Amino acid sequence: MRELHESWRHHGDHVALVPTMGNLHAGHLSLVDLARQHAERVVVTVFVNPTQFGEDEDFDDYPRTLKRDTQRLKKLEADVLFTPDVATVYPFGIDKATVVSVPGLTRNFCGASRPGHFDGVTTVVARLFALVQPDVAVFGQKDYQQQLVIRHMTADLSLPIRVITAPTMREADGLAMSSRNQYLSESERAIAPQLHASLEKICKELQNGKRDFDQLENDAWAGLEAAGFVPDYVAIRRAENLEPPDRDCDEIVVLAAAHLGKARLIDNIVITI
Repeated sequence: MRELHESWRHHGDHVALVPTMGNLHAGHLSLVDLARQHAERVVVTVFVNPTQFGEDEDFDDYPRTLKRDTQRLKKLEADVLFTPDVATVYPFGIDKATVVSVPGLTRNFCGASRPGHFDGVTTVVARLFALVQPDVAVFGQKDYQQQLVIRHMTADLSLPIRVITAPTMREADGLAMSSRNQYLSESERAIAPQLHASLEKICKELQNGKRDFDQLENDAWAGLEAAGFVPDYVAIRRAENLEPPDRDCDEIVVLAAAHLGKARLIDNIVITI
C-alpha cells in the first residue's frame, strides 16, 4: 500500500479512501463513484473491525462476502481493494492498542446505546488514515453521527484529509440500504420502511411550522412501537453538532434508531427550516 501510494504521489495523483466493513451494496458503491470524482486514485478498505462491536453484538455473524465485493469493485475500476488483517491494523494487539476517542459528540444516541462503539470507529479510521494516507475520505450520511464524529477527529488532529459525506442510498420503498437489512424476515422487511416514513412525517411537521420538538419525537416513538419496532432513539437536533435546537435553528437533522427483530436500523434526514 505504501509503495503504491508513493508511486501515485510521484505522478501527482490524489488518493481517495472509502473505508468499509465489506458486504458491499449499492450504497457502498455510490461512495466509490463519489470518491472517483474527487481523486485520481480510489482505495477501498474492507476490514470488519472488532473494536467497534459490543459484547452482545453481531461481530461473528456480520456478513463477510469478500469474493463478491472484489468482483463489484473490479467493475467500478477501484484502484485498490485493501484488506488488512487484525495484526496489521492493531500491531500490538487490541488490548494494548492506542485508542482515539472523541468526547461530547459520542455521548448520546448510538454512543449511548452502543458503549465503546465510537471509540472503535475513530480508532480504526485513524489507523486506516495512517496506513493509506488519503487526501479525501468518503463516508455515507446514513451513519450521520459517525460522519460527524470522524469530521471532528480529523479536524482536531489536524489531519490533511478532506472528509466528504455522500447521500444515503435507499431502496425503492425508502428503506436506507444497509448490510444489516438482510437480518430482516420477510414480514419485518415489509415494516422496515416505516422508520424512514416516521422521519419524513416529523420533517413535514417542522416545515409546516411546528416547533414542539418533544411532542414530535414522542409521537414518532409511539408510532414506531405500534408498528412493531423497539425504538432506541428518535431525536430532532442541530445538524452541525447534535445539540438540541432552538426555535431559530436553521439546519436540523432528524435521526432515529430502532430494533426490528434481529436488525438494528438507523436513519436520518437533514432539512432546512
